[in-house]
Amino acid sequence: MVIGLCHLELLLHGNFSLKGKRQVIKSVVERARQRFNISIAEVEDQDLWQKAVLGICTVSNDRQRVNSILDQVVDFIENTNLAEVTDSQIEIMNV
Repeated sequence: MVIGLCHLELLLHGNFSLKGKRQVIKSVVERARQRFNISIAEVEDQDLWQKAVLGICTVSNDRQRVNSILDQVVDFIENTNLAEVTDSQIEIMNV
């Protein structure tokens, strides 16, 4: 079993409330979850208006497949133009 984890930091330009942040994050999370069948959630900085940190996880039996899925998710989130990806770290573990 291969587990892939991604730590993704986002910057939300022009956002001035937690309500606005929740709307953007909810949209990004739901779109990514539906498209890629992944586990995704906001994991840090819930009280900051313009910064969000997402944790993403996927499981497969193929290391290349896991890496490909996480790369596609990062690209997808970048291309939504709802938030700027400022940092992404991917870790892949064999269990």
